[in-house]
Order: sequence, then structure tokens, then C-alpha cells
Amino acid sequence: MKREKENRIVSRKSVAIDCLAESLHNYGEGCAVVVVDVIRSITVAATIVESGRRCFFAPSVEASLLLARRLDSPLLVGEVGGSMPYGFDVNNSPVEIESRRDISRPAILVSSSGIPLLYSLRNCNSVYVACLRNYGATVNHLVGRYSYVTVLGSPTRGEFREEDQLCCAWIADGLMKAGYAPEDEKTSELVNRWKDKPVKVCAEGKSAEYLRKTGQTRDLDFILRHVNDLNLPLAIRNDEIVKLPDSETGRK
Repeated sequence: MKREKENRIVSRKSVAIDCLAESLHNYGEGCAVVVVDVIRSITVAATIVESGRRCFFAPSVEASLLLARRLDSPLLVGEVGGSMPYGFDVNNSPVEIESRRDISRPAILVSSSGIPLLYSLRNCNSVYVACLRNYGATVNHLVGRYSYVTVLGSPTRGEFREEDQLCCAWIADGLMKAGYAPEDEKTSELVNRWKDKPVKVCAEGKSAEYLRKTGQTRDLDFILRHVNDLNLPLAIRNDEIVKLPDSETGRK
């Protein structure tokens, strides 16, 4: 069975959309995984890295405190269950991160959604992170480098939220336009449903409703305004989210 999959992957390029890491196919070389969490952890991570600050991630508050001991005056960023943990410096907020000027302090990011999924994949090869800010750059980087791509939405309270479906579909659609075939009917259906939707649909889901109810509409406005504005493919290296060097992106 594995040999059949390997032969198939050589003969064509394909893309799949999913929401559970457990469903990943073990294709090995020539494959990439993209983790998407629009509201808000990956948007926060992209904003951190874009500023020039280093961005580490941890699966829990306890793990973040252990990691903090190894870093020089780190900034603790994130939320657990929607609330910023005691002793943290910044909420899971791209607006708050963008306003800070202490970029010499590395960030450690913790969140209930996005980061746990990313942490579960930290030992895998070729894992990327994407949000609406860098989805185009992610597509451009993947095309021609990998024969199989899985785009993973980060489940929030067990749900594949609308904003993540949209971003996953836009990434998959970009790959399909570059010659990748949808791996299954579910991927085709998601791309067809979301590829032409405007970004404002992200304001209609449960994640956006939560931000409005908790007085965090500035983050929602930020996300809706910052679409495809970063030429910044991001990957994970150990426990860090990093901007890829020009030698890997092909830029001069």
C-alpha cells in the first residue's frame, strides 16, 4: 500500500484540506504540511516575525515558562481558554504585538487553537504556517517544491471554523491553479465553496462573534484589513516559527 502511494505521489501533484493531524498521510519526502489558524495564533505569529522579533511556541503555560528560562527576557504572548494567563505580557492579539517596539525580546506564543496542532507536528519535516496575511507567499513557496501538500485547519473547540476553511481553500485553490489536483472530494468541495468568497465572511463566524463579545474587535478589524500583505513564507524549526532565508525561497 505504501509503495502504491509513493508511486502515485511521483506521478502527480496533489493537495488535501483537513482539520486533524491524525489523518495525515505518511508520504515522507516531497510532502509539506501547512497549519492555518486565522483567528488568531498564526496571524499573531506572522506579525511577530514580520516585525523582526523571534517567535517561539509552546503547548502550555508551564512549557512556556520552562522555555523562557533559556531565553533572554522573552515576551510571553497568548491565551488559554480565551484569557491571557497570569504573568503573560501580551494577549493573543496581532494589534497588541504590532504596537510593541521591544523587538529584541523573543516571543513565546501559547494558544488554545493553532499552537497545540503546530506543536504536535514539530518533529515532522516541511511544516509551514499560514494565515490570511501570508497565504499567497505560502502558495508561491510550495509550488514546484513539493508533490503533495496537506493544508490543515486548526480546530477551535472541535470545529473547523469558517475563517480557516476560507484560508485553507485559498491556499489549495492557488496550488490547484498551479497544477495540483485535489486529493479527494472533500477538498474539491471546500475549494469550490470558499475560493470566491470575500474576506468579510470571516466576520460572520463564531470566532469573530467571540472577539466582538469580548471587546476585541480591533483584532478582527486587523485581520480583515491585512490580507496577502506579507511576502513571508513561514516554517517551523524545532520550537520556533521562522522566516525562510532567501536561499530557500529563491529570492535574491
